[in-house]
Amino acid sequence: MSNARVLFYVQHLQGVGHLYRAARIARAMTAAGLAVDLVSGGRPVPGLNAGGATLHPLAPVQCPDGDFANLRDGRGNPIDEAFKDRRREALLALFRESAPDAVIIEAFPFGRRQMGFELLAFLEAAASRDPKPLIVCSVRDILQTGKKPERIRETVERVNGFFDFVLVHGDPAFAALDETFPAAGEFAAKVHYTGLVADPAPAGESAKDETGGEVLVSAGGGATDSGALLRAALAARSLSNLKDRPWRLLAGPNLPDGERAALETAAPKGVTVEANRDDFPSLLSRCAVSVSQAGYNTVAELLRAGCRAVVVPYSAGGETEQSFRAQRLHERGLAQVVEEAALGPETLAAAIDAAAGGPRPETGGIDLDGAENSARLVKSWLVDP
Repeated sequence: MSNARVLFYVQHLQGVGHLYRAARIARAMTAAGLAVDLVSGGRPVPGLNAGGATLHPLAPVQCPDGDFANLRDGRGNPIDEAFKDRRREALLALFRESAPDAVIIEAFPFGRRQMGFELLAFLEAAASRDPKPLIVCSVRDILQTGKKPERIRETVERVNGFFDFVLVHGDPAFAALDETFPAAGEFAAKVHYTGLVADPAPAGESAKDETGGEVLVSAGGGATDSGALLRAALAARSLSNLKDRPWRLLAGPNLPDGERAALETAAPKGVTVEANRDDFPSLLSRCAVSVSQAGYNTVAELLRAGCRAVVVPYSAGGETEQSFRAQRLHERGLAQVVEEAALGPETLAAAIDAAAGGPRPETGGIDLDGAENSARLVKSWLVDP
């Protein structure tokens, strides 16, 4: 099918990882010749690179306090039924106007249940349209565990009732979907692994083993309590064998301005505190040690760079996803792990020194071309349904 059009829905509520991953896939799809409408339901992210995709922002919904049952609008006010009605109608109008050949929904029904007020109507509209578009779920490889049996059953029923395919953005050699969603066997024929979604290696660069490399501390989007990691890293410097190296602390866009200002004031000579940078992959490829949380996008970039790493998985509020990913990294010798509850200057300095003193990690052939593989799969399904 030539000039096939894809409508790709993504909702980020707290951090920006979901949106960045969707945008990376959208760039790959447009590069493969697909026309992509990227629908974003979260707060605007300045400078987002969606490639040739057309970005369609909905009235933003966010969850700044981490309570996903307490949705807020772009101004921080609780959303009401009238707001939900307007959002739902805007999404349905965009679907009718776009007339896509394929609909991709990120996370739902494995996550984003709170967006069911618009997504169930959207799925019903797509399923009932003639001709029916391809309906695809886009989901990361590691999910939050501990869900109630009735919610797992609901997810299975929605996958089997609405979706033609499930794109799992991971490599089963690293983490398979059924490890954190045991009922995945009930729709196994729909599951296609794409590999992890990582940016390509920087042109002309490969992982280096430089004795003068810096310690690179990154906080992702900064929506979780990343300030604690940055503060611990700043205090750990004087305790580390790498105290004479340059240290760079990257504060995410959601880190409160006051916290960033305090870090800048406390930073001694040799420590740089700045905003996230577009050349993060290049910084990773040259650093002595990377220190970060264990979010999907950050870990994908760590694996692409092949750098020595320390990860501090976010685990507040019963979160299990990052801890599972961090443990898998540790088991394969790909990172040192400091649990969030044990985070402090001494434990972090010891982990940094252990990473710096060890060999450069071998990723063992983990597939990192998830964006390109996703584009190839979707295009093949449209050409030969």
